[in-house]
Amino acid sequence: LERLARRIAGLLGGRAAAEQASDTARKTFEEGALAESLPTVEVDRTALETGVGILSLLVTAGLAASNGEARRHVQGGAVRLNDEPVSDERRLVTPQDLSPENVVKLSLGKKKHILVRPA
Repeated sequence: LERLARRIAGLLGGRAAAEQASDTARKTFEEGALAESLPTVEVDRTALETGVGILSLLVTAGLAASNGEARRHVQGGAVRLNDEPVSDERRLVTPQDLSPENVVKLSLGKKKHILVRPA
């Protein structure tokens, strides 16, 4: 995967972009780290303080087209929040879920990752 990311980025953006893509792929997929170059979506801080439903967050992040699709992803075990599996479709995401970097890592499957940042 890392080689593929490097090759594609090299073709499209040159050597520097290839190295950055390779580094991001390695950090995200092998180390489970938060790479700042991951796509980011902002949510209202006030809404986060009262709790945002995981289904709504998946739709807002663009990882699901509807709440129904998001529900199926959760039921199928494909959703992770900060690298922890989510099995409850009524799960609320709150400020307690924020990492030390002040983001929440939302993942769908092994390859789709979004950073959720309060705004």
